[in-house]
Amino acid sequence: MRGKKQREPAGMNPGEIFTALDLLEQERGIPKEAMLEKVLKAIASAYKKDHRDVEEENIIVEADEEHRQLRMFIRKTVVDEEDYVDPFNEMSLEEAKAISARYEIGDMVNVPVDKMEFGRIAAGNGKQVIIQGLREAEREKIYGEFNSKEKEILTGVVTRVDPRNGAASLRIGTGAESTEALLLAGEQVPGEPLEEGMHIKVYVVNVRLSTRGPQVLISRTHPDLVRRLFELEVPEIFDGSVEVKSIAREAGSRTKMAVWSREENVDPIGACVGPRGQRVAAIVEELRGEKIDIIKYSEDPAEFIAAALAPADVVEVLMAEEGKACRCVVPDDQLSLAIGKEGQNARLAARLTGYKIDIKPQSYQPGEDEEPFGAERPAAPEGGEAPEASETPEASEE
Repeated sequence: MRGKKQREPAGMNPGEIFTALDLLEQERGIPKEAMLEKVLKAIASAYKKDHRDVEEENIIVEADEEHRQLRMFIRKTVVDEEDYVDPFNEMSLEEAKAISARYEIGDMVNVPVDKMEFGRIAAGNGKQVIIQGLREAEREKIYGEFNSKEKEILTGVVTRVDPRNGAASLRIGTGAESTEALLLAGEQVPGEPLEEGMHIKVYVVNVRLSTRGPQVLISRTHPDLVRRLFELEVPEIFDGSVEVKSIAREAGSRTKMAVWSREENVDPIGACVGPRGQRVAAIVEELRGEKIDIIKYSEDPAEFIAAALAPADVVEVLMAEEGKACRCVVPDDQLSLAIGKEGQNARLAARLTGYKIDIKPQSYQPGEDEEPFGAERPAAPEGGEAPEASETPEASEE
């Protein structure tokens, strides 16, 4: 009567492992030698885990690529009978002689590991390493895909909004090359509702490759979101004939953008506004009603600063002798317009131009004990009037 056929261990046999490694190299570009080395190390580590008394350096796993086979040995040192105390790493002279009469004390003998035990370890761990290799390859592929889109705009679908912290999970990309991205509460436009299934445009701030896969850091508040939206809507910006020089933004409320034309016959503001205001209207709609002031850039700081304080008219701009500071004189009835609600207009103008702006009404008469123009002024106490000079401008690209 025939004996029962022994069941093969679940996983991959050595031949299948070599076949899988060949496919990884051909289809995914993963070097076969590097993956094979990982497989051998994984098998050795698994054996060590099950046989803690065996010294790690005595576990040998070899690959026979020609015959597509894997072998495992335990290297043991031949010792005298009196010194034989460690059967896991040593072999008595008598045992060694039984294998080959040529062995002497001090020789190393490679003892094959039981085939069934080795097959079980190789099958499970070889498969695990190959699956891990596939995952890493996919992660690197996705990372490469999104890394090339850093500083660009992508459309994402809201998959979940965390009720605890307001963070929204978005699915970006399509098919196998899609990934999850987290839109933190601090990167969301204040008051902008986000619901599952909603499609929104986001700015890719940074892409990182972590142990859990690619991490795509996105934003709806970044000033360059506005820049990229104008590049999509305005052909003159896309082709470079109109340049966005700087942007100052308070997301959800107002943006000031300075533009400049490389060509005399192209109106930079008109190009951005578009026929009947269609271009800027499309961007305002995408930003859920955020107001956008488009200002003509000038290399003359005084002219640029005066334009940046729009919609207020500026009578005169006095530049400080030292430092990036100025005093702007406006009509008395436009002082509040120049400063803006809670100082927003002056604050954005300062960020846009890079200058500290001190706004005074036309009727203003300086006092005898007034500090020199352009000097630092202390902030107003809490509950008092806002300081007339704007805060230090925030950095803006270009």
